[in-house]
Amino acid sequence: MNSLDRFKGFFYALITSATFGLIPLFTLPLMAKGLPYDSILFYRFTTAALVLVGIMLVKKESFRVKKDEIPFLILLGVFYTISALFLFWGYTVMSAGIATTLHFTYPVFVTLLMVIFFREKASIVTNLAILLAICGVGFLSIDGSDTQISLMGILLVLLSAVGYAFYIVTVNKSRIRTMSGRKLTLYAFIVSAFLFLVKASLGEGIQPLPDQSSLINLLFLAIVPTVVSNMALIQAVRYIGGTLTSIMGAMEPVTAVCVGVLLFNEPLTFNLIIGILLIIIAVSIIILAKTILHLIHSKKSASG
Repeated sequence: MNSLDRFKGFFYALITSATFGLIPLFTLPLMAKGLPYDSILFYRFTTAALVLVGIMLVKKESFRVKKDEIPFLILLGVFYTISALFLFWGYTVMSAGIATTLHFTYPVFVTLLMVIFFREKASIVTNLAILLAICGVGFLSIDGSDTQISLMGILLVLLSAVGYAFYIVTVNKSRIRTMSGRKLTLYAFIVSAFLFLVKASLGEGIQPLPDQSSLINLLFLAIVPTVVSNMALIQAVRYIGGTLTSIMGAMEPVTAVCVGVLLFNEPLTFNLIIGILLIIIAVSIIILAKTILHLIHSKKSASG
């Protein structure tokens, strides 16, 4: 890998993580206008799907899928819907910065799912990372002024992280793992949009956008932390691989916390800082577990 490709990879990875962390920036103003999150998420995924359709038409990519791939695409859409639903629900009961940080624990849950369902052996490094993540969640849970609301928010957003972890594991372990990233994401968005339409229809229905500023926020929500984030992710993985791209994902909660503190006057406390740091360290250890174990074995071999 030459230095230019490496620079491009880190650049794209920075874009994907930073843009995902901007979800609260475009979501909170919509919620403040009284727009239900079912409507927000329906608009978000519908608009994002239309953008992806346009990109695929320009790229002349095929939309065709095999019959045996359809159940997996539906399952992916369900997991993505669960993840988005609980994350937005979490926004209603806790600060956006903490919610996005807790969502960033999904690599820990991916590891747990691989251990439970696919018999992958968890190393001492992995167990240490999980312990650090739990401690980080503990610091965040005692950070709120209302413990009951804080604990409820933590549970909701951890469910969001679990949903996203199931999404990732399904992609990696199912027959659609070789499908084009754009095509896979498109159909996941379509299923999510449909599910939110059904959910909203059981209540008050899809609510109209209240004003022009809401339309602008919605367009940015669908494009920046949804389409742009996913497209940049594909490019980052192509240039520097999944491991380094995931490490750069630590910018997601950092970006969300900065947005919350600087723009929405959310408090930045000592417990919040420690909790965020512990979670970022835990996830980084999960990602680098194999490298860390390799270094430990190499040192043991050299000393022996």
